[in-house]
Amino acid sequence: MATVYHDRDAEPNALEGRTVGIVGYGNQGRAQGRNMRDSGVNVIVGNAEDAYRSQAIAEGFTVLSIAEAARQADIVLMLLPDELQPAVYGDQVAPHLSPGDVLCFASGYNIHYGRIAPPDGVDVILVAPRMIGQAVRNLYVKGAGFPCLVAAHQDPSGSAMKTALALARAIGATRFGAFESSFREETLIDLFAEQMLWPGIVKLCLLYFEKLTAAGCDPEVVTTELYLSGEFVEIARAMITEGFFGQLKLHSHTSQYGQLSRADRMAPPGLLKAVDAAMEEIQSGAFAREWAAEQEAGLPALNRLWQQALRHPMTDSEKRLAPLREMIAAWILDDQPR
Repeated sequence: MATVYHDRDAEPNALEGRTVGIVGYGNQGRAQGRNMRDSGVNVIVGNAEDAYRSQAIAEGFTVLSIAEAARQADIVLMLLPDELQPAVYGDQVAPHLSPGDVLCFASGYNIHYGRIAPPDGVDVILVAPRMIGQAVRNLYVKGAGFPCLVAAHQDPSGSAMKTALALARAIGATRFGAFESSFREETLIDLFAEQMLWPGIVKLCLLYFEKLTAAGCDPEVVTTELYLSGEFVEIARAMITEGFFGQLKLHSHTSQYGQLSRADRMAPPGLLKAVDAAMEEIQSGAFAREWAAEQEAGLPALNRLWQQALRHPMTDSEKRLAPLREMIAAWILDDQPR
């Protein structure tokens, strides 16, 4: 059974007298920074000269260069994209870390793969919300919470986990639950979803569209049935309230039988080999090396894949359904009954 921490397990006074420096005022940086400030934490922001910096200033934060924020902060939150962190850390953060400081990440990637190697005297912790930044903020404002993972990778102070839990509470995560984890586990969970689960869902959705349109079905009807109706969202909600299999009881008997009787057919030996290959590439570091080489080359493969994806006929179907998409999006985002 996982160890889960709640508000009662965190000590807010662990942050008293300490300055938290947010490095990167993007989706997570903005949400976590605002939540911590509302929780009474002393927060400063380190950001490059861009629109995010202007937004942080407009929202009342003390905004400094990344290097100066790292120098002034006792706790540095690295909330830049994974691919930007090693260079920024090496040039602007590492020179200003001293024994007793805390380096916090929201992703295990760069520590797990050794792309960032903090000094021995610094606590290294993980506070990783399992939620997009916008929802991190909105749920906090509503008085609700969200799950996150916490871990202590280096603990020379002996209080690294105490700091992690205090930060988790300050952003609102312990209202729901902070799961004790590790940098390795967070990385595997994240990458395996991105390289096995979601690609599988993407490919199945595209095959659904292609086979039905080839059988003479109208592309707009297929697109609407596939996801535009919002049924995906409702099924996901039902999984939360009724359970992964329990939500099947909300479907017709025909649907229940079709899903349960054909599930194994959709996982042939070839697919299982591909699943194993994805896990091997993640665990061996092969994907991390491939992704680093892709970045150094200027992202040619990623750009090619984007162009290929946008040429799919379902993209044209989406464009023709733009008014309906806007209406459905408003319903879902506003959480209004249909």
